[in-house]
Amino acid sequence: MKVNQLLTICGIAAALCLSAGSVSAQNDNGGDNGGGGRRGNFDPAQMQQRMMENIRGDLGFTNDTDWNAVQPLFQKVMDARRDVGFGGGMGRMFRNRNRNNGDQAGGNNRPNFGPQPSQEAEALQKAIDDNAPKAQLKAALAKYQTSQKAKQAKLVTAQETLRKVLTPKQEAQATLLGLLE
Repeated sequence: MKVNQLLTICGIAAALCLSAGSVSAQNDNGGDNGGGGRRGNFDPAQMQQRMMENIRGDLGFTNDTDWNAVQPLFQKVMDARRDVGFGGGMGRMFRNRNRNNGDQAGGNNRPNFGPQPSQEAEALQKAIDDNAPKAQLKAALAKYQTSQKAKQAKLVTAQETLRKVLTPKQEAQATLLGLLE
């Protein structure tokens, strides 16, 4: 049942991210949208706070002292997972394809989904877009793969550090929530 709840939350978050551009476009016609620079009413910090509260409740942390001690470890895992990306670049499928050589000013104002691409990902995409020679593509791909391996190693380290402070029941719940592998 918890997995279904997590999937529902992820689906809602994705829908909010994808719809934020259209809400922002409607609000951009009249000046300040009251969002303090945010697109629409979507507040990533507020969503992250809710996610942390859900994790705290799901894993049974009722003592503030205990939670405050482990919350940074959960945050490191979530940050590392975000940096690794969704399925090796799944978020890139939702980016603006009408870039005009990297300039998005004349294209769709819809926000990108997921984290900002790394320099290695941008260099690889540029090589693809520019129909770079085979050797240049291979070099860019190798750099990208190396950066992804480093990010994956950082995630594994963060997960192992978190795993050390959890009870077996909490570890099982964190695994079902997708925080641990």
